[in-house]
Amino acid sequence: MVKSMYAYVREAWARPDKSDVKALLWDRMQVWRREGSVVRIEHPTRIDRARSLGYKAKQGIAVVRVQVRRGGRRASRYVRARRSARMGKNKLTAGKSIQRIAEERASRRYPNMEVLNSYWVGQDGKLKYYEVILVDGHHPSITSDKQLAWMANPTHRGRAERGKTSAGRKGRGMRTRGKGTEKTRPSIRSNANQGK
Repeated sequence: MVKSMYAYVREAWARPDKSDVKALLWDRMQVWRREGSVVRIEHPTRIDRARSLGYKAKQGIAVVRVQVRRGGRRASRYVRARRSARMGKNKLTAGKSIQRIAEERASRRYPNMEVLNSYWVGQDGKLKYYEVILVDGHHPSITSDKQLAWMANPTHRGRAERGKTSAGRKGRGMRTRGKGTEKTRPSIRSNANQGK
């Protein structure tokens, strides 16, 4: 069977450190670091991944690259008679993933558009880079598209902020069903108040 161009691109990005993508990323990082935190781009860097997540090269769809800091969180030190190592202030895990934070930042920058999905495009020692696909649900080319017309529905306003994207659903525990997931739906917070 003959492989498509997308198959070759997918293979290269599956192991970036073992393919020619490594050299490309090395050069790109140096340029991306100097750019803003949310930058609109002409074409997706990973066309195969973008297409699989719903991207189409048409009016009403935009792609932005977002940079977000890496690593865990830390709380400010409170004054007590103990050393910091026992305070639990350094190794704090955020309540949502860095990818969700990237989607929310893109959504805030473009308030007339909704986040369709996002994917990883690179990282260095300090930052992670994601490309976020944005859709203008009220654009005529989107409302007439059978696959994307649902984005015009008002129930999809604020998808990124409400954890309705793929990364958001993963963070909310929506990828698993059945035994052991009784308290994840409709949300962890709503289930916490059930027993009171």
